Amino acid sequence: MNDHLYQLPPERGPRVVAIGGGTGLSTLLRGLKQYTRHITAIVTVADDGGGSGVLRHDLGMLPPGDIRSCLEALANCEPMMSQLLHYRFPDGALAGQSFGNLFLAALYGIMPSFDVAVESLSELLAITGRVLPVTNADVRLRAVFANGATVEGESSIGRMKRQQGCRISRVKLLPENPPALPAALNAIDQADMIVLAPGSLYTSIIPNLLVGGMVDAMQRSRALKVYVCNVMTQPGETEGYTVSDHICALFQHSCQGLFDLCLVNSQCIPPGVARRYAAEGSEVILCDQAACEALGVEIVSRPVSTIENGWVRHSPGHLGRELMELYVRRGIRVVGDSVRQSTVNREEE
Repeated sequence: MNDHLYQLPPERGPRVVAIGGGTGLSTLLRGLKQYTRHITAIVTVADDGGGSGVLRHDLGMLPPGDIRSCLEALANCEPMMSQLLHYRFPDGALAGQSFGNLFLAALYGIMPSFDVAVESLSELLAITGRVLPVTNADVRLRAVFANGATVEGESSIGRMKRQQGCRISRVKLLPENPPALPAALNAIDQADMIVLAPGSLYTSIIPNLLVGGMVDAMQRSRALKVYVCNVMTQPGETEGYTVSDHICALFQHSCQGLFDLCLVNSQCIPPGVARRYAAEGSEVILCDQAACEALGVEIVSRPVSTIENGWVRHSPGHLGRELMELYVRRGIRVVGDSVRQSTVNREEE
C-alpha cells in the first residue's frame, strides 16, 4: 500500500464518529487526531467499577472514567494539565481515584447535566473534536449466559463468566432502550466515517448499541462503517472467540449488516508475548475470513498493533493512518466538498 495516499490537512479531514469505551477508544482517538479535526467520540456510560463506580455510587453521577480518558486523548492543553488529569491519589480515602474524575465530578455538581459538564471540561482542555456520553440516563448492564444464569453490573460480568464456564449469550441495559443523547445521533447523521473502536466487546462496545436510536441512526447513515477488532481475546468476556464471533455478537445486539468492513491486525505477535497472554487465558484472535465474508463483512488486514511493556496494544498512529487510507480508497467525500470522490480501484490494496 502507498503509505502517503492520505494527504489531506487535518482541518479538511473527514467527520469521524468513534464509538466505544475504555482504553481502546482513547487509543483510536489519539490516532485519528493526527488526521482530522472533525472527531466525535461517543462513549459508553455503563461502567460501575473502580474509581468511576465509587463516584457513581456516592454522587449519583454517570461514570466519568472512560469519558476522562477520551478527553485526555484529544486534549490540546499544557503538559502540566495533562499530568493533573491523569494523576491518581496513592493513599487515604482517595486512593486510586483520578484527579480527572474528580474534576469532572465537580463540574457535574455545578452544571445542569452530565453532558454539559463534559462539554465544559472539553472547552477547558481545548480538545480536538467532541466527546459525548451516549446517553444521560443512569443505566446498568445485565449479562445473560448460555446456561441461563444472569448477573447485573459491568464489573461483575467477567467474574461471573469464569464461574459459569460458558459464553455470554446476551447483554442488556437497565432500563432498556434509554434515549441517546441527541447530539450523538446528530453526529452519526453528519458522519463521513463511523468506527466501532477496539475494546471490551460486551462491556465497552455493545452497550452503546443498546441505547435507543443508535442503531437506527447507523443504519440510515451513508458513512463508511468500520469495526476495529481486538488483537487478543479477553479473559472473562471472549475466550475462544474468532473475528466472526465478535461480528456475530455485534450483529445480534444491533442488526445484520450494521457495518461492511472489519479491520484486523496482521502484525505478528512475538512468541514470548503470546506465552505471557496464554498464561492468563488469552490468545491471538483467529481471523476466520470465510466465516466473516459469509456474514457480509469484508476483512481488511493491516499491521496495526505494537508491543508496549510486554503487552499487545493497537498503535494509535498506524490505526489512524489505516482508517484514513480506507476512507480515501472507499471514495467518501471530504468535509467542505460537495462532490464525492470516485472510488479508488481496490486492486491498489
